[in-house]
Amino acid sequence: MMSGAVKTALRWLRARDQGLNALRRATRTAIVMPSVFAIGSVVLDNPTLATFAAFGAFAQLLLVGFSGSPRDRMQSQLALAACGAALVCVATLLSQWAWAACLGMGVVGFVVLFSGVVSSVLASAANALLLAFVLPVSFPGAASTIPDRVSGWLMAGAAALVANELLWPAPAADPLRGGAITSCRLLAERLRTAVAFASQAPGSSEADRDRAAAGAREGVATMLGQFYATPYRPTALTTSARALVRLIDELGWLGGILDQAPPDHAAQIGNRGVCTVKSAAASVLGRCADLLAGAKISLVGLDEDVARLNDALKAMESDATRTLPLGEPQPADAETRITTRVVSALEPSFRAQELGFAVGAVATNVRLAIAADRRTWWQHLLGRQPVGMDGPFAAAQERATSHLNRHSVWLHNSIRGAVGLAVAVLIADLSGVQHSFWVVLGTLSVLRSNALNTGQTIVKAMAGTIAGLVIGSVLIIAIGTNSTVLWVLLPVAITFAGFAPAAISFAAGQAGFSITVLILFNILAPAGWEIGLVRLEDVAIGSGVSLLVGLLLWPRGAAAALRDALAEAYTDSADYLSSAVEVGTSRCDGSTPVNAMPATERIHAAAAARRLDDAFRQFLNERGERALPLAEATRLVTVVAGIRLAADAVVDLWSRETGAAGGDRAASREELYGARALVTGWYSALADALRTGGPLPSALPVDSIANGRLIEAARRDLQDGGGQVTPTAARMIWTADHLDAVRRLQDTILGPAHHAAKQQARSETRMRHFIRTTR
Repeated sequence: MMSGAVKTALRWLRARDQGLNALRRATRTAIVMPSVFAIGSVVLDNPTLATFAAFGAFAQLLLVGFSGSPRDRMQSQLALAACGAALVCVATLLSQWAWAACLGMGVVGFVVLFSGVVSSVLASAANALLLAFVLPVSFPGAASTIPDRVSGWLMAGAAALVANELLWPAPAADPLRGGAITSCRLLAERLRTAVAFASQAPGSSEADRDRAAAGAREGVATMLGQFYATPYRPTALTTSARALVRLIDELGWLGGILDQAPPDHAAQIGNRGVCTVKSAAASVLGRCADLLAGAKISLVGLDEDVARLNDALKAMESDATRTLPLGEPQPADAETRITTRVVSALEPSFRAQELGFAVGAVATNVRLAIAADRRTWWQHLLGRQPVGMDGPFAAAQERATSHLNRHSVWLHNSIRGAVGLAVAVLIADLSGVQHSFWVVLGTLSVLRSNALNTGQTIVKAMAGTIAGLVIGSVLIIAIGTNSTVLWVLLPVAITFAGFAPAAISFAAGQAGFSITVLILFNILAPAGWEIGLVRLEDVAIGSGVSLLVGLLLWPRGAAAALRDALAEAYTDSADYLSSAVEVGTSRCDGSTPVNAMPATERIHAAAAARRLDDAFRQFLNERGERALPLAEATRLVTVVAGIRLAADAVVDLWSRETGAAGGDRAASREELYGARALVTGWYSALADALRTGGPLPSALPVDSIANGRLIEAARRDLQDGGGQVTPTAARMIWTADHLDAVRRLQDTILGPAHHAAKQQARSETRMRHFIRTTR
């Protein structure tokens, strides 16, 4: 019976607390927080040190949970303790003047919150760092109190460092890397089975091919789901982490390429060039998976696999240009038949060329990640980066700069949070309320990214606080002055306060925290249940500040910014694709000046994609159960990556152009520019519709007439002296295929975009009603 009850409880826990992470943090805090509090208050008889040790343990154990390897966690924990100690010193000095405390809180609040764009490690530690400043700035103290305050914080930091490694240590798991490993292996298997089927190998079957395709599709979808489900973009400033984040986009794009390819194209059967490319790509992906999984193999093997892939691509491109059916037509309807034959002949080679570029990009980032992991300690210390990778400072600067934009949700949230905390510090200081720390903490705990969610959270916070005070007051009245019982109850209350927000509700967590502070302060200085009324008053003031700030600063939150973020991302990505086509085709002969590579457009597109990523995460986090289905949200974001990577592929395609003589490119170029205008124009129209709330554009049909004109121009103008099509002609047609691949992405956009528009309309209607009634 007991075993069955335990199993039921464990199932309930695992269903509500994935990986038991919340329970792990709560249990550690319940052990460490009373311990350091007892040392400070009982052993050292120093109330100041005890208070800062207790809340320092609360911040460094409960409000943050670092992931990664033990070494990475230790480094992050040490950095948190050091930065927190510095903030304690600064906040104590500023606490003596109300204006300085208010201004300092605003500046520090913005810096801490906005720095989260640089690294998910900083983002996850933001609340702990803010608490390190909020606590001392809310309790005015002379400079002479700094040693006791810092000692308490550092004591908690040391205890947290030991607890994280010895008390139920978290497994050294990296979901980002694990998902990439699985996706690489499944995609490699998908390519191998496709080659076996196309080559009609003994034992191969269509069922095996379809099963491998379904497995790869599920693996990539799971990887992307884990990536986008996190509240922060899961990346750090380490070289390896930055390369792995790029890898996620590339694997998602690679999966999309394979999904779009016709599985039973007749030209694939027996096409040795295409099969050779796919086999080489499968070998590269398998090698990438082994390296990411920690296999002790040389990177030279990966380089050799990539070289074989490039050789296979060159041979396939050469074969494709030699065998194109571009001879002079004889019957009257032969032009149409030639167009169809050319498209059919070039499609498998284009798919293989697109596949080869995507796999090459995957290999490049895997190589960077592994090379970074294998650096010596001296290279780590000196900050030496693998060739082709910017340093951490340059990466941080690029990320921060991309969010200094009026549409950035992260910028909005950072300003809103900083203003809310500064106003709370000022009101708490001027009003003279007891334990003003709770006013600021109350503001921090209920302030959300839009006014509606802030209002709803305030209701939950007040309900939870009242419930906790009722329960805590009953306990205090029943216990009286028996401090032994209070010490026994303290770990229980801390465990519940830490575990409840994740497993039960935010209101339950507030109730648990209220009980904890009642017990804690009655141990420190017995004041009875009346201290609960002070906490209720302070939480109410802090909630009022949050509501006021939420109504005044971007009250509609991420739901309103999402439209602009999508529009910017599609516009900038389409501009990058347009420039890539123009830059590429300018390299195909000497009759036009060669344009510089579109570096500026690429940077703008990447920055817009980062803002879109954060807007989506915030949107999903705000909307709860009414959010867009994760699969639809993922498609909207990955399409942006697909457009950018298609532009990268066009640039790479034309970078191999020698510009050799062999015909007039003008007609082909004009047809290609016409296709570019149609595709990029459609995405611009989509962006305008998202900005204005107007109707979304209809899907572009396949323009077979334009395709025919391009092929006819290539047939007429781009043949060599022997009557064979030149590599330039094939690149022209392949560029058109890249544009067509981007055109086909619209089919995955329109459904989610319509759904998102409806969700936003309903959200904004509710928001307007809430603002009108509140004001």
